[in-house]
Amino acid sequence: MISKVLLSFFLLAGVAMHASVQAAVSSKTVDYQDNGQVFEGLLVTPEGPAQKRPLILMVHNWMGVTAETEKQAARFAELGYVVFAADVYGKGIRPQDAKQAGAQATIYKSDRALFRQRLNLALQTALQQPGVDGEKVAVVGYCFGGTGALELARSGAELQAIISFHGGLDSPHPADGQNITGRVLALHGADDPYVSAADLAAFQDEMQSNNVSYDLVQYPGAVHSFTDMGAGNDNSKGAAYNAAADQQSFAEAKKLLGNTFK
Repeated sequence: MISKVLLSFFLLAGVAMHASVQAAVSSKTVDYQDNGQVFEGLLVTPEGPAQKRPLILMVHNWMGVTAETEKQAARFAELGYVVFAADVYGKGIRPQDAKQAGAQATIYKSDRALFRQRLNLALQTALQQPGVDGEKVAVVGYCFGGTGALELARSGAELQAIISFHGGLDSPHPADGQNITGRVLALHGADDPYVSAADLAAFQDEMQSNNVSYDLVQYPGAVHSFTDMGAGNDNSKGAAYNAAADQQSFAEAKKLLGNTFK
């Protein structure tokens, strides 16, 4: 069933901020390899009794696996999920500025087959981690990683939920949307200058023409990187943190995961 496009009208002043008790989580790096290249993923798990839990594969933004990645992974691990943060670039390849990040991201956005290969490698590594319920799998990505989450789904990976936070929505091969097996949730800043109106329309057409179950939630006043406090608060730069969009988008993601893995 094709869902309608949703528009969120939550503004910062209207968002009720509430405190929550955070569950304890633990994290460790996990090395894995492909054709001699080493990658360094990050495994974040809830502490508590040993049991099988749903898996979230997390795809980093264009800066690679960073403290921001670990922070977002912990948010989801606190909900009771095993989170494995993929390393798309490779161990030791960590951009130090926007120029380096752009160069790395362009490699994969220009070669979607390689992008998908790296993500499927990470997914297979994640599925081998202890405590993972391989029948309950989602992918969550931010910015560059939001594009990656959609590309992994388009590759035909067995996923129950696909969540993109302020990700690129374009696809060189929209017919690959037919390979998507899970529900897609695209969380988008309505004023994001990096996603054109044409790309937004093409994404919706891709979802609808391939009978993908999806939701597109747009946040007025939000630009790119609205979940990242490190992006600052100046919308004129095209990327900025937005507390309202951050809170509401996380709530949307939490709801989808809860409904999917109940």
